[in-house]
Amino acid sequence: MTSNQRTEDKMHGSIFVLLKRYVESTYDYSTWRRLLEKVGVNHTYQMQEMYPTDELFAIVHQASEDTGIPAYDLMERYGEFLVPDLLLVYKKYIKAEWRTYEMLLNTEEAMHGAVKKEDGRTTPPKLLVTKQGENRLIIDYHSKRRMAGVAVGIVRGIAKYYGEAEKVTVTRLTDSMAERVQILVDFER
Repeated sequence: MTSNQRTEDKMHGSIFVLLKRYVESTYDYSTWRRLLEKVGVNHTYQMQEMYPTDELFAIVHQASEDTGIPAYDLMERYGEFLVPDLLLVYKKYIKAEWRTYEMLLNTEEAMHGAVKKEDGRTTPPKLLVTKQGENRLIIDYHSKRRMAGVAVGIVRGIAKYYGEAEKVTVTRLTDSMAERVQILVDFER
């Protein structure tokens, strides 16, 4: 490989399979098929395979164009939708006494560590979660993929999962399309 060639970024098939489930749950199966057709994807996504990240963005941007919903908003909604499945898959890495605050504090080590352990091909975003007292966390999201919308949605989804959605406020502090995005999470006690 020459120095000006780059390897294609790929994502785990589970992200695509869950995107399909999100689209089918929100709209229907024919909507999913139309999206794939419009972006030129003619294969079925499999959970344990790897697929080009560009395909995910193409599908999301086509969905945005078709629905009139901004791509960032769709990514947030998708992130929220992912939570029950993610928590089910990685249940063995989650302590029963955790709630939203503890879950967020332990996401990088417990969840992302588990993802990498179970499939070394995966490259989840890097999260640095900092306590700012008992009622506030700052999440520094780092990813060249620039998918902070999914991260914000996951935070909201975790709060919803634990029945704390009304007590948790999630605010993105920086540009949504940056490689590094700060997310403020406030807890009402």
